[in-house]
Amino acid sequence: MPKITINGKELEFKAGQTIIEVARENDIVVPHFCWHPKLSVSGNCRMCLVDIEKMPKLAIACSTLASDGMIVNVDSEKAIKARNAVMEFLLINHPLDCPICDEAGECKLQDYAYKYSVGESRFEEEKQHKNKRVELGPFVMFDAERCISCSRCIRFSDEIAGKKQLTFVNRGGRVTISTFPGESLDNPYSLNVTDICPVGALTNKDFRFKARVWEMSKTNSICVGCSRGCNDEIWVRNNIILRLTPRTNEEVNSCWMCDEGRLNTFKFVNNERVDGNYLRKDGLLVKVGFDEAVSGAASRLKSFKPSEIAFIGSAYTTCEDNFVLSKFARSAFGSKNLDFARHILPGSQDDLLIREDKTPNCFGAELSGIIPPQGGLKFDEIMKSVASGKIKALYCLEDDLASICSEYQDALSKLELLIVHSVNFNKMTDLADIVFPASSYAEKNGTMINFQGRIQRIRPAVETAEADRSLDGMQMSRLDRFGTDFDKWAKKNKVDSMPDWKILLSVASLMNLKMKYSMAEDVFEEMTHQIDLLHGLDYDMIGEMGVQLKLKKTEKEKIEKAVKLQKA
Repeated sequence: MPKITINGKELEFKAGQTIIEVARENDIVVPHFCWHPKLSVSGNCRMCLVDIEKMPKLAIACSTLASDGMIVNVDSEKAIKARNAVMEFLLINHPLDCPICDEAGECKLQDYAYKYSVGESRFEEEKQHKNKRVELGPFVMFDAERCISCSRCIRFSDEIAGKKQLTFVNRGGRVTISTFPGESLDNPYSLNVTDICPVGALTNKDFRFKARVWEMSKTNSICVGCSRGCNDEIWVRNNIILRLTPRTNEEVNSCWMCDEGRLNTFKFVNNERVDGNYLRKDGLLVKVGFDEAVSGAASRLKSFKPSEIAFIGSAYTTCEDNFVLSKFARSAFGSKNLDFARHILPGSQDDLLIREDKTPNCFGAELSGIIPPQGGLKFDEIMKSVASGKIKALYCLEDDLASICSEYQDALSKLELLIVHSVNFNKMTDLADIVFPASSYAEKNGTMINFQGRIQRIRPAVETAEADRSLDGMQMSRLDRFGTDFDKWAKKNKVDSMPDWKILLSVASLMNLKMKYSMAEDVFEEMTHQIDLLHGLDYDMIGEMGVQLKLKKTEKEKIEKAVKLQKA
């Protein structure tokens, strides 16, 4: 392979790579604003100027191809002087908005001003004033004074989103960004421009002024908006989710995320939560203790024949939750009425990320055993049997079946017993006889499998009161020592919820079915022994990026067929 020397290090590279790409692969920092690994080269910020031996002038590393024997110095005196000049030029008209700017703490201009600027300005004239708080689209706010004209947002709209919606106007000293006449920045991926903007010129209207980046915790997770399972980061302050941002995984979503997933897959975690266990008494749902709700569920389930009970899993919850429900239904009742609802929105798919299947774990639910055994009823058949009165009791995990259609709502109202695990109050909980508060995807450990057969992990980003009850003796004694009221302390900004599998364990124990799991990893370990595709895996192996399962031929054909339909 050809070799290049950068900062005294001899490095191999592939033909066609630029200097900045070779440096990035080898952890050598070349400062830059306009260059992005997923976008075309524009070369207009000049921040990546480097000194190349035998070349009379400095060259920009983002567009200069590496060649065999080339010697590059990123930090020569000449390059540093040029970098200082570029930073001084960029800061001439940049407003001192850092105290009020959402980008503060994760701003490249801020970081580079500290690392590469001279630390003072010779500019004494009045700064240029441009438009502030410009709504480029329904979700993106633009501050023209902060813009450094890197053109990342324009190139993203053209090349990734496939919508020519942004352009430069008033080229020259008054240059700024604007939408084309009659256009709005309303493509399904518009908020990605706020991620790639190197300064605070483009901001997320939904997140604007809510928190500083250093005030929030960040947890790696996945998006639950569709079967793609985009890798993301959950940002939390005061135990409340404030935003989601994409996390790079080239095998799943690259470094992008759709607006629908970014904005509408976390707010339900913060609002209208089922705040306890409920039993229906005299026609009204009454809040009760967990033990009373569990004993009520077990005693009432015992009064029905196995053929009169059906179990509905969920493609919205984890493989672990579905596995325990499957084991509960088959072992405690011998039930053959076991399935889950598919949520497909025809015509909503595109050729970038968005899928027609609006659930994150359809593949995982099937693999975990939420499929009817031979002679059992499928989901539609279960709902018909509920309507006809053949099915008299229904146990349902995390799915609002009553909101799917009015026919289902009417059928569910005829049940003698409806037990629901739910994150939020909804039409399903309105009809339920027993309601258990389920932990959301942001509050528990577990795994989900996307449409490609890639198993990925979710982790707790938000604390629950249930998690606090698992404090060890030393932590509890500290609370007691300071006279803390545990219940008040535990429930401050914390929902009293539990993972589905843990609730099922308590109900199963009263049905004489003993399942010895203390944490989600224990459930997954048993799954790896019983499910061939998961054999040999553990949470550490799945890690941050997930693992592609070795699919059987029929499973591969199913996925390939879905991909062909998508392209068609």
